[in-house]
Parts: sequence; C-alpha cells; structure tokens
Amino acid sequence: MSTRTATATVLFDTPGPKARLRYRLFGALSLLAIAGLGWYAYAKLDAAGQFDPELWDPFQYTAVQQRILDGVVATLKVFALAGVLSIVLGALLAAGRLSDHRPVRAVSSAVVQFFRAMPLLIMIFALYHAVFPSEPMPALVLGLTLYNGAVQAEIMRTGILALPRGQGEAAYALGMGKTQVMTLILVPQAVRSMLPAIIGQLVVTLKDTSLGFVITYPELLYAGKLIASNSTGYPYIPVVIVVGTLYIGLCLALTGLAKWLEARGRRGANRRTPAAA
Repeated sequence: MSTRTATATVLFDTPGPKARLRYRLFGALSLLAIAGLGWYAYAKLDAAGQFDPELWDPFQYTAVQQRILDGVVATLKVFALAGVLSIVLGALLAAGRLSDHRPVRAVSSAVVQFFRAMPLLIMIFALYHAVFPSEPMPALVLGLTLYNGAVQAEIMRTGILALPRGQGEAAYALGMGKTQVMTLILVPQAVRSMLPAIIGQLVVTLKDTSLGFVITYPELLYAGKLIASNSTGYPYIPVVIVVGTLYIGLCLALTGLAKWLEARGRRGANRRTPAAA
C-alpha cells in the first residue's frame, strides 16, 4: 500500500454498502430536484411567452444591432481603463505592503483591506451620487479600479513572497538596494507565476462592468435592458441569451489571451535556461 493510499484510508473511511447506497440515493434525489426546478422555470417562462419565435424579431433591426454594438464598445472602454488602472494601483499598493517603512505598510494594508471588504456595488453607487453626479463612467471606472486594484495588490504581493528567500538574500549580498532587488530580481521572476491570477482578476473586472447597469451607464447589460423594455412582449430570454453569449465570448477571449501569454512566457524561459547553463 502506497503512502498516499494509506493516508487517504486514515483520513477518510471507505464507505460500506449502506453508505454507498445512501450516496447514490442522495445523488439521484439531487438530480431530480435540479431537474424539477429547471422544468418549473421553463414552464413559467413558457407560460409567459418568453420562448415565442416572434420575440427574436427586434434583433433583425439595424438600430437594435447598433445598440448592442455600442454596448460592447462601452463595456470594453470601461474595462480597458479600469484594467490598466487597477494593475497600476495594485503594483503601488503591493510595493507599499512590502515596504521596509512601517507607516507605508500600515497605510497600504489599510487601503487594501478596506477596498477588498467594501461591496463593489455600494462603492459604485456611492461614487456616482456623491462624487460624480450624472457622470456614470468615471464612477464605474473608479469603483472598479479601487476594488480590483486592492485584489491585484494581494496577488502581486503573494507572488513576490512565494519566491525562494535566497533570491533576494543573494542580491542583497551583492550590494543591491531594495528597489534594484524588486525591479531586477524578484518582480521579473514573479510575473510568470502571477500572470494567470492577474488575468483571471481582469476577467472578473470585465464581468463587473455590468454593474454600470445600476447607474445607467450604457454598457452591454444596460443596452439589453433598453432593447427588452422597448420591444413588444419584453423579450427577456432572447436578450439574456444574446447578452450572456457576448459576455461569455469576451471572457473566453481574455482567458485565451492569458493562456497564450503564459505559454509564450514558458517557452521564453525554456529557451533562456540552456543559454544560462
């Protein structure tokens, strides 16, 4: 018996015949419950006429297609600004949390913990009404930047701290300063390991742009709401399918970019290794 098998046996008792029967029963009941809920939702929507083919007619008009396109452009515009600013803010806060000066660490930690704990929807709503009245775009961009910047700061900080301590100690032994160690030694190595998590948080930022709906910013979700409310029969399901598909496509494209960058960085590291040897 291998060590892993022995450990698993100690930590988890192998279920007997009765336990396996109960697990199968619970699984079957769960599937039936999920299927029942799905059928109930379908029946209610079908009774409301949400699956009628006529509800797809508005999407044939050029004005509706243009509104959807404008919503995509508005979404990408906010995402581009908030994504870049959140990474810059995250880098500054991460550097502050790793600083040798206690006041800088304390302030940076307080900022990170505050904006990570603050619900993003409340932050955007408060910024819109208190700081940027009648200007939804700056409120949305700033809210996304503050929240996601705090999260990016933790990603970067943990990525740097995950490196072997010998990397920094060897650089200090050579007489390098803290700034040189961070910019020349630690950060370039940490970027490769942090990149998937950073891009993953950017995907979250992209999805969070839909919160602009509550402050009437004309992003994709708000455009879908206007299409549904101005169409006969309120085509809720068609709008959800179209808007949801676009959001999924954008997120998949960003995830694909992350995988491509990660693979390219890995190939570059592999090419440099033999040369260094």
